[in-house]
Formats: sequence, structure tokens, C-alpha cells
Amino acid sequence: MLQGKSPYEILFEKPPTYDLLRTFGCLCYAHHRACDNDKFGPRSRKCIFVGYPYGKKGWRVYDLETEQFFVSRDVQFQENVFPFHTSKIEPSPPLQTEATVDDDWAVPPALFTPVSPISPVIELDHEREPDPVELPTPTDPLPEPPTEISSPVVASPATDVPSDQDDSPPPSPGLPELLGRGHRSKKTSILLKDFVTQNVHYSPSHALSLEPTTSKSSKTVSGKTLYPLTNYLSDSDFTAHHIAFMAAVLDSDEPRHFKDAIRIKEWCEAMKKEIEALEGNHTWDIVDLPPGKTAIGSKWVYKLKFNSDGSLERHKARLVAMGNRQQESVDFKETFASVAKLTTVRHLLAVAAAKDWEVHQMDVHNAFLHGDLEEEMYMKLPPGFQSSDPNKVCRLRKSLYGLKQAPRCWFAKLSTALKDYGFKQGYPDYSLFSLIQDGTILHVLVYVDDFVIAGNDLSVIQKFKEYLHQCFHMKDLGKLKYFLGIEVSRGPDGICLSQRKYALDIIAEAGLLGAKLSAVPVEVNHKLGSVDSPELKRPKEYRRLVDSTCGSLEAALRVVRYLKGSPAQGILLRRDSDLTITAYCDSDYNACLSRSLSAFIVYLGDSPISWRTKKQDTESCSSAEAEYRSMAYTLRELKWLKALLHTFGYDHPHPMPLFCDSQAALHIAANPVFHERTKLIESDCHQVRDAVQDGLIATHHISTKEQVADIFTKALSKTLFEKLVSKLGVRNIRPPT
Repeated sequence: MLQGKSPYEILFEKPPTYDLLRTFGCLCYAHHRACDNDKFGPRSRKCIFVGYPYGKKGWRVYDLETEQFFVSRDVQFQENVFPFHTSKIEPSPPLQTEATVDDDWAVPPALFTPVSPISPVIELDHEREPDPVELPTPTDPLPEPPTEISSPVVASPATDVPSDQDDSPPPSPGLPELLGRGHRSKKTSILLKDFVTQNVHYSPSHALSLEPTTSKSSKTVSGKTLYPLTNYLSDSDFTAHHIAFMAAVLDSDEPRHFKDAIRIKEWCEAMKKEIEALEGNHTWDIVDLPPGKTAIGSKWVYKLKFNSDGSLERHKARLVAMGNRQQESVDFKETFASVAKLTTVRHLLAVAAAKDWEVHQMDVHNAFLHGDLEEEMYMKLPPGFQSSDPNKVCRLRKSLYGLKQAPRCWFAKLSTALKDYGFKQGYPDYSLFSLIQDGTILHVLVYVDDFVIAGNDLSVIQKFKEYLHQCFHMKDLGKLKYFLGIEVSRGPDGICLSQRKYALDIIAEAGLLGAKLSAVPVEVNHKLGSVDSPELKRPKEYRRLVDSTCGSLEAALRVVRYLKGSPAQGILLRRDSDLTITAYCDSDYNACLSRSLSAFIVYLGDSPISWRTKKQDTESCSSAEAEYRSMAYTLRELKWLKALLHTFGYDHPHPMPLFCDSQAALHIAANPVFHERTKLIESDCHQVRDAVQDGLIATHHISTKEQVADIFTKALSKTLFEKLVSKLGVRNIRPPT
């Protein structure tokens, strides 16, 4: 058929060339690339030709001096000289035919023809031989298909896990080097130099196992992670009840979508109870959609509620209306949400720790259903509940979660009930209600439908709880443990606040649970204000991470790596603190695009309760002016905190100390005369002078090295950063070493 010609000659119409074929075992000299720049050194390596590599252009040779195999394209051959042709050939045992698998071979070595190497016998010094893996024979029964997909198995120290170091054995003599897809040597990318990689090994035997798998804690699962999370997180300082509560909170798995919740029986029952409560409260009427009206949608939100001892209280399913489709002046007029400030929460807990008050927590079932809705609103039928008539909608009679006006309607009814009991609404924070009479102190802090109740008499608190049960459908959660993402733990030293769950969620979402730590959250001498970052392929993940940390992706990841080293870091509201308000203020001149930064931190005794960093509204002409503006910014916070302390039932008769590290700014505040450098400062900044004269504050100078507010304005070195963190009152719960 081919008429004595090769397929190559038929295809290309010319005979193939055999110039690259050489005599096996002949003497050759491969080009030697010297690295020591020795001009008198050898230019070639004396070798013998042993074959052709697979997938490469070149010749495979064996160095007679170094006893190494390698591939070279620059080789000079002497095909009439054979170094081993007069040597005595010693027979060697044939290669084992046992079915073994090696990572460097595509097929088992038993499929290769045994080759007897010529004498002298060359023995390769293998540092580590691969462990043989038994291959299944056709007679072995195959495992049944898995009913569910199991998680990857974390490799133990004895498992052969790929590492960054190249510890694989050298290629075997006489066998071709396999290249191509699946056979190239893999190296870790330099982009992952700050991360621990290849620490998970997938075992098919575990994946096909039908036995139920049991979950293991991070303390019992072994692996090769260089920076395990257990080195920086511990519960050794907590009681058994608090550990049980936090374990339940951290291990909670809440569905995000209706399609996931509908498959779980408990969430189906929770949605059914929610619908029954809505219908029992006459929240809507099922009507036809009038012409010209638009019905908004709704969605389900799922939340697990726990008791103070860690036991599951209930599965809570909440129907939320999509209020983002509402039109102002058409569907609603005014909005207001009873949201307590976090500073108020810390201030209340600091006073409670200093005065040894009882602190409890309650929430309201279907809080927004207690408010009447005045506007005409229509909503589509809830997901999972349909009608035979597609034109049927819900005509809302009561306010519902998600509506713009719903919080205002609920808070109006709640404030009326609290005022009827004798409470007074606080002017510094409208979400705070206080009852002080006959030596009894009772405070209620409202955050939508969650209440924090603090007082000096437990019987008074119980009596007030009974009153709330009569007015609304309430749930008593016991002592305060978890509020607004803040973990609250109480001990003999005071009350400790941390956001461990929130920090762990950020670290897990960023995929940095095994990452290398960062000693400081911000790099020293950074230029974040002038950095132009490239366009990201997944901006959604970037926006979620930046909302939690800062404004640059690399800087945000550095903050997350710092959080991994201190996920349980928090503040301690000390029990032995007095009720003296002290403030520290600082500024960074022209730190952000010709604008200065103002920062302060305020203590109640030794407990930090308020801190903030803000870019100044106007450009300052000097560092003294920037420091003076920072003092004015801090003064407004001090006035508000003093009024809030009065609402709690305690006065502050003495001037509040204000520490600043600028002598020039202190002189401007102390001397009520006109200065050339102050003629462009706004009159509201000169309230600092009036406050000093009226005895409201007392300014003091402090060294820059001792200025704790310096940590809020600029990036610091590791030594100074750790020093100021300790002075802030931050407590890091670490495992014992």
C-alpha cells in the first residue's frame, strides 16, 4: 500500500533524516556551563550517550565523573569510542514486576522491558524510595457509589503531602523522563509566599466510604499548617457555660436562601409559625391588586436564637418586605429606626461593671407587627405560599420588617409603653430609657427589637420583665452574652467585650485561615492615598472585605492577617474603675490628600468606651492648627459622654482631663488672645478656650511616645504598636504556653 515508503515520506514527499540518531553507549562531550567564571575551567563534560528524552529536543547522557543523568542539546559525539566495551558485564537482577506506582511514571514499571545495565554497575543513592501502592485487581469487588460527598481529609504528618522543597528521588536509570500534562514538576507560586499551601490531602478511600463521618475539632485534627488557628485562639479563660454558649454561636449554620431552608424540617416549621403569627395579628388582607398599584416582593431571613447556657432556644424565620422598592412620598413619608450607638452600649456596660449592676437581655417576637400602618401598601404573597389566582396580593394593615416606616411605627408604640411605666427617654441617645427613683436605677437600651436591661436591683428587673410580657410577646434570654455581634463575658475583673465570631467570619471568608500572620495591621510608610490598584475580576468579594476593614485590597488582606493572630482580642471594662472621663487626642498633619486626620480615645476610669478617627473637613495651614482642630473634635465627644453619664444617674463635677502632645495647640487653647496662626481657624474651634475657662476640661501635655491616640492616626512600628495596644486596655486571650 505504501510501496515501501514510510508514512513520513508519503506525507511530506521526502525521506526522513536520520542525522539526530546516534550510536548507543558511545563517548560524547556535553557543553559545560560554568557558574564560577573560571576561564581555565573545563568547557565540556565527559559522558556516554544513553538515549533520547521524551518530549524534548536533545540527547540523554550520563556523566562519568558526577554519575548523573541529564539532557543536553549541545553535545559532540565520538561514535567510534565506547568506554565500556572492554569491561566485564555483570548481570543484575531484573526489575521487580510488582505492580507499584510512582509519581514520576505514567504506567507501572512492570510494563517496561527489563534492561541489564553494563558494568560497572552504577548504584543510585536514593534518599527516599516511594511507598508501594497496591492496585486493585479485577477480581476485587468494586465499592458501591457514595451516597454523599465527604469532606477532604486533612493530611496527617505521616501522609506524603507535597511540600515547597524538592525532596523527590532522582530519575531512575535507563527510563525516559516523562513530560507533558500531569508530569511536570510543580513549584509553589511566589504570590503564595505568605501563605501555607498544600496542607490538605484528598483520599479516594475516604470519599467512597459509606461509614458516617464524625466531626473533629481543630485541636484533634493533625496537619502540616505552620500557623494553626489554635495557636492564637483559646477558651481556657472562660467557664464551661460560656464555652458552651460560644461553641453554639460559632457552629451555627443558618441558610441564606429559601430554596435551602425549605429542605429542612425545623425551618419549615419556623416559617409556618411566622405566617400563623402574621395572620393572627391581622397583618394583611388577601385582595386583588388594584389598577395602577405595584406590589413589592418579600424574602425570608433565618436566624438561630440561643439561651445563655448555649442551648438552642428556637429557629427564627422572619418575613422581610423588600422596602428598597418603595418610593418616597408615595409609599412612606418619614423613617426612623431605634438603633442604639455602640458607644452608648460600651458606656452603659462600663458603668454596670464599675457599679456591679445586673445586665440582662430580651427580644420581641415579631416586633414590627405591633405598629399600625397608615399608608396603602401591597405586597406579593410570601415565598412558599401561593394562591390559585395570580392576581391576589397582600394588603398590609400592620408594619412589616423591611418597610421604610416599620421601625418608626414600632418605636412609637414601644416608647409609649415604657413611658407609661415611668421611664424617661434620654436626650443624648433616644434609644436609652432610664428609671431612677428611691435609690433604684433601671436602664433599657433598645436596638430595634433587642433590649439590654441594666439595673442595681434584680427584683426590679424581674418585675419590669413581667410588665413587658403583658404588653408584647417577649422572650427572656437571661444574662447578656451576645449583642450586636459583640461577645460579652463577665468575670471578677469586669466585663470583657470581643468580636471573635465576626473576626473568624472575616478570616474564613477571605480564605486566610492558614495564612502567615502580620505583626501590625498597616505597613509603615504606606502610600494608600495615592495607590492606583488594577481593576479586579471579582469586585463583590473586594467590596465585602473592604466594608469590614479598609479601602485597599492588599491593605485589607494585611488587616485580616493581623486579625488571625488576635481573633479574640477585646477590651476589658474594669470593675475597679472610677467614673472619671479622660480623653487623649492627636492628629496627623496632611496625611490624606492635603487633609489632616483627627483621632481621640476616651476612657471611663480605666475602661475605653469611645474612639474614632476622622478626616478633617478643611485644610489646616500648620500642624498646630491640625492639633487644635483635633482638640475641638474631641471636646464635642466629651460633652456628649458627660451628658450620657448624667442620664445613667452620675455626675462628673471635676474638669475632664484632655491630653495632647502639641505644645503649640495647648498654648492656643490656654491663651485667649489673637494669634497670627489662628486667624483662619473657625470660631467653633475656639470652644476649646471657653471649655478651659469654664472648667469643663483641663488640658495637659503628654509625650508623643506615650500618646495612645497616636495609634489611630498613623502606621507604627511593631514595638511601638504593641506598647500602645497594651496601654489602650486591649486584652488578648491567648492559650497558655
